[in-house]
Amino acid sequence: MSTYSGLLWIGSTLAAVLMLGMFRNHIEMIINFILRGILGLLLIYFGNCALAGWIPELHIGYNLISFGTAGFLGIPGVLMLFGINLYMIL
Repeated sequence: MSTYSGLLWIGSTLAAVLMLGMFRNHIEMIINFILRGILGLLLIYFGNCALAGWIPELHIGYNLISFGTAGFLGIPGVLMLFGINLYMIL
């Protein structure tokens, strides 16, 4: 094995390890977004059920906008959706 091929192997292994570490952070962020979105939709569902007796018009739909808001902003985003809908009712 020549010097250049050894350096090539070392460089390619280093690049593979760095790429794996970089993709791991992105995959973790994507999984975190999806889990927050799902938990946000569950919170919207239970919020709709809990508030149905007091304010029947206050109903948040289940769609990509509410999923994205819950996934990006979390619980404050879900509360913001309820607040915007309450403001629209008043």
